Amino acid sequence: MNTTTALFYVFSAVLLAAAFRVITARSMVHAALFLVLAFFSASCIWMLLRAEFLAIALVLVYVGAVMVLFLFVVMMLDINTDSLRQGFWRTMPLALLVAAIIVLEMALVLYGGFYYSQVAAPDPALARLGNSKLLGVEIYTQYLYPVQIAAVLLLVAIIAAVVLTLRRRKDSRYQNPAEQVKARKADRLRIVRMPPVIDAPSAVAATERKGP
Repeated sequence: MNTTTALFYVFSAVLLAAAFRVITARSMVHAALFLVLAFFSASCIWMLLRAEFLAIALVLVYVGAVMVLFLFVVMMLDINTDSLRQGFWRTMPLALLVAAIIVLEMALVLYGGFYYSQVAAPDPALARLGNSKLLGVEIYTQYLYPVQIAAVLLLVAIIAAVVLTLRRRKDSRYQNPAEQVKARKADRLRIVRMPPVIDAPSAVAATERKGP
């Protein structure tokens, strides 16, 4: 057993232990931290498999963005986890059954990928490009349409989330740029002739008021 194989088993054991603690930890903050450890262990396994781009993307996207946001939400909401964990052991048999079915389906799908009758020799020109460049070539050539469909679905999901959470307050004031652009000179200034409220006194009345 070489060093790479030993590290693979170590990181795999840490990953499984962290994933188990995610669903068994009583505190949601501890569960989130164990999930961060699981992501880091999976990233180390990707590095051992020489998939550097996937490893860095896993750390930056999930650990650097998703998990930090999740921790902020958990700390700000102060969720009562005791009420959420009621009935956990009662539903455990059903959860184990569903997990076994999922593992069986994945095993049936991935079983054929572990055995190859004939392996093609790698192209030396492509081997010099590196994993990131090879991944980019595969994405934008062979898998271009699936990537574009996934991007459209993500865009629709983002727009739907913004629309569903958008709430306008009745007492808020906001500007309408379309109405501002349509404004004319006559709408900005209007001269109105108004009669005086009190008539101006005449010259005779003003002299009598002053006296001799």
